Amino acid sequence: MNETEVEKLTDRNVRFFETEHLKSDLKGRSVRGGAVTMAAQGAKFSLQMGSTIVLARLLTPQDYGLIAMVIAVTGFVAMFKDLGLSMATVQKAEINHGQISTLFWINVGLSLCVMVVIAAMAPVITWFYSEPRLTWITLALASAFIFGGLTVQHQALLRRQMRFGALALIQISSMATGIVTAIIAAWYGAGYWALVLMELAEVITATIGVWFACPWRPGLPVRRSGVRPMLAFGGNLTGFSVLNYFARNLDNILIGWYWGAALLGLYSKAYGLLMLPIRQINAPISAVAVPTLSRLQNEPERLRVYYRKGLMVVASFSVPMVVFCCVAARDLVLLVLGRGWLEVVTIFRLLAVGALMGAVAGPSSGWVFLALGNVSRQLKLALFQVASLVVGFAAGLRWGPEGVAAAFSIHQLAWRVPTVAVAFWRTPLKLTDFFGETWRPTVASIVAGGVSYLLYMKLEPATELILRLVTEFVAFYLCYILINFSLPGGRTRALSGLGLLRHLYVRRRPSRVVPTSV
Repeated sequence: MNETEVEKLTDRNVRFFETEHLKSDLKGRSVRGGAVTMAAQGAKFSLQMGSTIVLARLLTPQDYGLIAMVIAVTGFVAMFKDLGLSMATVQKAEINHGQISTLFWINVGLSLCVMVVIAAMAPVITWFYSEPRLTWITLALASAFIFGGLTVQHQALLRRQMRFGALALIQISSMATGIVTAIIAAWYGAGYWALVLMELAEVITATIGVWFACPWRPGLPVRRSGVRPMLAFGGNLTGFSVLNYFARNLDNILIGWYWGAALLGLYSKAYGLLMLPIRQINAPISAVAVPTLSRLQNEPERLRVYYRKGLMVVASFSVPMVVFCCVAARDLVLLVLGRGWLEVVTIFRLLAVGALMGAVAGPSSGWVFLALGNVSRQLKLALFQVASLVVGFAAGLRWGPEGVAAAFSIHQLAWRVPTVAVAFWRTPLKLTDFFGETWRPTVASIVAGGVSYLLYMKLEPATELILRLVTEFVAFYLCYILINFSLPGGRTRALSGLGLLRHLYVRRRPSRVVPTSV
């Protein structure tokens, strides 16, 4: 390829890499992007909830436990297909075609390696759990990873350009395809294979959608393209992800090994049911917050303002949601899973105690680590956190899933504030920024939870389930809104939140930016 051809290729692809034009309306893009992603998350939540209701009646706890056994182990290896390079593409101030092409082929190569490693691990997983059915489940799930590797850099470019609408459409359509596939398979008696088919259908559909939405096509790998700093960033992020994944799945591994598939199915369903509504808030906000804050890493005052606004949104929705789920746990389990899953209630409530703090402190500290490039600090902190979690799980395992859930919550409560403090160290942010946006929704949620629980105790047990849940929900959120609004500064925060809504409809005319060579 001669110099002229290289210049033409650079000009054609610069639109995928340039971000200066985003700053002309960064607030509007962030709010609109958040709204689109939140709407998509609502659609995904409805799909997930509907599929959970249907599949929980077509499948058994053991079916879910078998899949959880495999995913807890293979998911660890799967993280290496990305190697943190997608976030490196989003976070880096300037990138070019040669760098992203090189990273693309690195991701594809890693995905192939992951697929081979997971397939080779199938007999080991079967031996570890003493469950022969896991061999073919593992081999089937291993085939999905090559598709994931093909989408890493395309998804990163879409996030970098803040094209959240395209990403949302891909996520919804691929999830719907997977769910429909699973329900049909389960209806015809496929059992746990329905869950395997759901994973495969979803990842294949997502690959097709991503390549269609992002027309960038990789070139050949380029030597000395300047990817070394991005690889270092990705390496530190992968190290943290490995430790975080180990921490998130150690409970599943230990319960499955010590207590078997049935109790693991109860625990994993309790955890999944609790995280389902939390992720509807945290996932879309985080998806917008990291690219936005990354664009402001050299503007400390704007960074602080945008951080507080994002944290305000997360805290205002996540905290009351966790408290309400804890109070109404039994009714929620009856509605979503049915009477055959009532053993989930105690586990669910124990996990919710830790989730109350983790739902806010976890993602908000992660934004800062990623956007400011402090992933090496995040990795070092994770080493201490995982060590303490191992001790906690080991101590709680003898009491079954309930003991492990209690250990998880104690760990969450003990580490969340120190995590935020380390994330803020030598940055424009202070702990007062964190507490200033979280104390009001926390106080209001706890008081509203008490009121809702007293109401629940007074309702007749024979009261129809839906009516009881609606009454609890309305009482809780009315109380929450009134208390939050009456607390010092609550009215100002509410008006500030409403002010963000105008950016859903008001678009500033973006200034024309002439693309420059990257």
